[in-house]
Amino acid sequence: MAFKGAPDSVALILFFVFWYAGNMKYNEYNTAALNAVGGKTSGLTMTVATMQLGVCAVYAMIMWAIKLNPAKLFGLQAPAKQSMPNVTQADLIKSMKLAFCAAGAHAATVFALGGDPLFGQIVKAAEPVLAAIVGTVFYNKAPTFYKVCCLPIIVGGVAFASLKKGGDGSYSLKFDVTALVFGMLANAFAAFKGGENSKLMADKGIAERYGGVGNQFAVTQILGFIILLPIMYATEGAKLPFFFDKLKTDSSLQFNLVMSGLAFFIYNELATYTLKVTGAVTASVANTAKRVIVMVYMAAVTGKELTDEQKMGSGIAITGVLLYALIDDLLKSKKKTKAA
Repeated sequence: MAFKGAPDSVALILFFVFWYAGNMKYNEYNTAALNAVGGKTSGLTMTVATMQLGVCAVYAMIMWAIKLNPAKLFGLQAPAKQSMPNVTQADLIKSMKLAFCAAGAHAATVFALGGDPLFGQIVKAAEPVLAAIVGTVFYNKAPTFYKVCCLPIIVGGVAFASLKKGGDGSYSLKFDVTALVFGMLANAFAAFKGGENSKLMADKGIAERYGGVGNQFAVTQILGFIILLPIMYATEGAKLPFFFDKLKTDSSLQFNLVMSGLAFFIYNELATYTLKVTGAVTASVANTAKRVIVMVYMAAVTGKELTDEQKMGSGIAITGVLLYALIDDLLKSKKKTKAA
């Protein structure tokens, strides 16, 4: 009899746990890798981001070589079979826009978290704002009126988190510019990524040739790595000899670079496993809770406490995100109750 492993209900709980844990550890490993090369002023942030996708690319090719995806082991289930997708050259060309957006979102996030891991997470909470703008302008997918009403709450929360109280009791704007600029850039790239992903997978032929979201994600990371390589050489090429010399001898850099790449790939896969079998409301709550947990964890890891303004601002912003995700469903259920 073939090994079936844990029941799906147990596996789902474990996928949730390891999705959260993987995201937390990614943030920790990413911060450690950046610190190992000299931090945000080292001029090697793009190199770290690119090499993380390089680790993802190697991991994907190993999966195809052994024809197994071990991710389900985190749910105490047998590894799933995963063969190389039968995509054509034309499919890959069509996938390039999605890969570019995914690579941009990843690189910008690494810059944002390198600037300030905590404030970067707060800025990332504003993703629905950019998603609403990009969806309306470029993909003809405008949010509902009630969702639009939630956007000022998110923006207000991020703005409040940017305030700092002076010794005289007055407030002024004080924040990490890198975290703010690249956090918003990451949000923009993520919004375009969502739109391009929907367009790509609407083509049933391409979706069938990919053979599942796992393969699509793997190919996207490989293409993203290829896209970031010339950007890395153009922007940080002069410092690459230093980076590779350090990579040969610094065990901390070796470990955290590899582990951040693996954690990034695996937690995204586990997120897919959980969100595709849960309802929209559960998915929204799970995503919101994840951001809170990651912020608390990174505060503990970095030893940097959130200011009172950051605590309140992040709470307001995250509440706005949760409302944005749930408002339509909540109002629909009320209308149905009244109609009954």
